[in-house]
Amino acid sequence: METEVRNTPLTAAHIAAGARMVPFSGWNMPVQYSEGIIAEHNHTRNAVSLFDICHMGEFRISGTGSREALDQILARPVNDQKVGICRYNFLLNPAGGVLDDLIVYCISDEEFFIVVNAGCIATDAEHFRQELPTGISFIDESASTAKLDLQGPLSAEVLVSLGLKLEELPKYFNFTTVTIGGIACLLSRTGYTGELGFEIYLPTNQAETMWQLLLEHQQVKPAGLGSRDTLRLEMGYALYGHELNTNVTPLAAGMSGMLKLSSLPERKFIGSTALQTADVEQQLVGIMLDGRRAAREGTIITDIDGTEIGKVTSGAFSPSLGHAIAMGYISGNTSIGTPLLLNAGRKAIPGKIGELPFYRSGSVRKKL
Repeated sequence: METEVRNTPLTAAHIAAGARMVPFSGWNMPVQYSEGIIAEHNHTRNAVSLFDICHMGEFRISGTGSREALDQILARPVNDQKVGICRYNFLLNPAGGVLDDLIVYCISDEEFFIVVNAGCIATDAEHFRQELPTGISFIDESASTAKLDLQGPLSAEVLVSLGLKLEELPKYFNFTTVTIGGIACLLSRTGYTGELGFEIYLPTNQAETMWQLLLEHQQVKPAGLGSRDTLRLEMGYALYGHELNTNVTPLAAGMSGMLKLSSLPERKFIGSTALQTADVEQQLVGIMLDGRRAAREGTIITDIDGTEIGKVTSGAFSPSLGHAIAMGYISGNTSIGTPLLLNAGRKAIPGKIGELPFYRSGSVRKKL
């Protein structure tokens, strides 16, 4: 039985603009527009692009004790998260595997807004409802919330042109509430591209109005999931279902420092016991390939003697670097510069372990 593919409130606008639509996590999404993925990628790196991310899920958790409850459910600490701060976090199973990676917005000491991956909305919602104590409110606001990502070094300039003051724009991984074109929005300085950028949350019924308003700026162009993927890969950002899944721990993904297991050994959360005793057999690494030929997910990784040591989780041609790159989990030596072979077809692709992020000239932390 086929699963119904859902449309975002902007589907008609994408089709009218000539986008090529593909199914993604149960949604009908634009993978690219007429200029193509590389052009959209480069425009985001050099100017500013607009992405439809309305497929993502949004939850609101509130009530007395909500901070303490989330601190026991989520892998990264919540107790010390200040109001106005967004924080990348993980929802884990008891074995320490990643059920989802998400972003937590601290609205107040007793209210939190959580953004989750599209394919995990239903399972995440069920998990929170089961784990949150009685008396704490959980509301799934996914259907009523739209999300647009304005990404690129000129993104602040676009918002200023729409009446916002530069000095009032949020700092990196901070958020605020604003009004854009008469529409009330939650505006965060976050994104998935490695460039200066903002994520805009607003009512679903206002999404198309906001989309068209932002595109009126001469520098803004729409971009699809294809360029979003190459942009995030150049930054070494994990994608759920590829670098992260229920069989992978944040430790293997190189994110142990975020969890503060050593500095807060007494802190207990779902999966903490398993992580404290975990034996990490493989580590996530970045791989620099010699040419333009990309290795796709599932490609076998070997050492130079041909011994299998892992598999590729993501791979693509990097428009910014001019050669292919990949990420994957390997066992054994993970030192920068270690030579590898990727068995993609008849001829193995030579490469070496590279330092993450691959791309280091992004404007993501630019001071405004």
